[in-house]
Amino acid sequence: MASHLLGIDLGASSLKATIISATGVVEGEASHPVTSQMPQFGWSEQDPAEWFLALCGAVPMALAAAGLTGRDITGIGISAGAHIPVLTDEAGTVLRPAMMWNDQRSADQASTLHAVAGAKIIDSSLNKVNPTWTLAMLAWLRAHEPVVFSRARRLYLAKDYLRYCLTGTWETDYSDAVGALLADDSVKTWSPELSALVGWDVARLPRIMKPTDVVGGVTAAAAARTGLAEGTKVVCGSNDTTAEFFGVGAVEPGMGAVKLATAGVLFLATDGPRVHPPVSCYPHIIDGMFYTATGTNSCASAHRWLRELMFAQGGYEAMDALAATVKPGADGLLFHPYLQGERAPYWDPKLRADFLGLTISHSQAHFARALYEGIAFSIRDLLEAARALGLEFGAIRLIGGGARSAVWRQIIADVTGLTIERTEAADASFGTALLAGIGTGVFASPREAVAACVRLVDSTAPDPARHAFYSDLFSIYKDAQAALAPLNHRLHALLHGK
Repeated sequence: MASHLLGIDLGASSLKATIISATGVVEGEASHPVTSQMPQFGWSEQDPAEWFLALCGAVPMALAAAGLTGRDITGIGISAGAHIPVLTDEAGTVLRPAMMWNDQRSADQASTLHAVAGAKIIDSSLNKVNPTWTLAMLAWLRAHEPVVFSRARRLYLAKDYLRYCLTGTWETDYSDAVGALLADDSVKTWSPELSALVGWDVARLPRIMKPTDVVGGVTAAAAARTGLAEGTKVVCGSNDTTAEFFGVGAVEPGMGAVKLATAGVLFLATDGPRVHPPVSCYPHIIDGMFYTATGTNSCASAHRWLRELMFAQGGYEAMDALAATVKPGADGLLFHPYLQGERAPYWDPKLRADFLGLTISHSQAHFARALYEGIAFSIRDLLEAARALGLEFGAIRLIGGGARSAVWRQIIADVTGLTIERTEAADASFGTALLAGIGTGVFASPREAVAACVRLVDSTAPDPARHAFYSDLFSIYKDAQAALAPLNHRLHALLHGK
């Protein structure tokens, strides 16, 4: 009898496969890298064919790590980043690389859409248009790649295209419909009116299912390439933020989370939608609940950048050890983590990262500490913007690979003033495995899945004295950001001839 669940998450830099038991014990996991291309400043693309290659690499390794075969898997769930469009022709051929969520090229189209129909977009699909959303990306494609736009017959979101490679089916869930900024929340389906804004026929959009609905089975061709058993049930799944927020047990209004992954994301579970643009609003796994999400572009990506630049020999462990030796404030070294422009709370693709306050006494250890603190300040920036809209946070659960760093956890607690909680599993692949369990009847409901499988490991409380110090330093961080933004714009104009 099949007895395990497989969760697959397509991240910005790797695909992860996680196999769990019916009690939430991780039995095996594996990752396979995926690559991004950045042909111009502000552009970010991936080849969808590489996603399935990564799945074919990671799933057999996860099965081997668990000591299982494909016949032991009861159900499969898949998640991926929101907003990422894959366009195919009638024959299913991908027409161009997928534009990633951090792609900023559609800024002009987003501005025009907001000017023309901003209130309607927010009222219908709960969010303000900006370059992150699929709607703006489609507008850019219509203007700059009209041949591709006219040839396209199907729009897949990233997780849906990856699932299509397993099942051959075409559908999405409501979280990704909202993430495309093409939804009508009053009826929980596609909006012909929003689609018409960019000349996109709703017939070129997939049917909308629940994240836990079984939508198909693994095909014979996919089984041969992955080691999975033909016919294994596959649920629709959701975008990665919906899956991972659910996967850390955030199933009651008022629960919050911070994601320390390629991007940094702040979440809050709400009873019904809380529409506060530019804070994002998405449907929760639990019917009737929603959650807010607001994110920075560079989090673990900035962490990885500094490791490769300064800590190639020692790696992340060396960074952690050195950062712990430096007192709070890194002796006046401040870091603004805008390595790829910035989303919330500034929505400015022309912002640039910086280390400010550098002196001859600063060392590698100071750079490591300043990076952790700078990303924590960026998270506090999100937190303050959300609080200004009336959103209140209790304890925060951590999501993503950065949660493993005890030094970083303490810095985030001290900077935000919030208690930081960590669960045994804290990523989207775990959450999607739970979705597979709900869809295949292993769990009777989302709350039952959380009760059976989500367990707290530890919590980190803020130190009052350090929090007071960091609050003063955050004020300087904010003033420096405001002062440097016009200079960032002048640099952009000089380098790009505008």
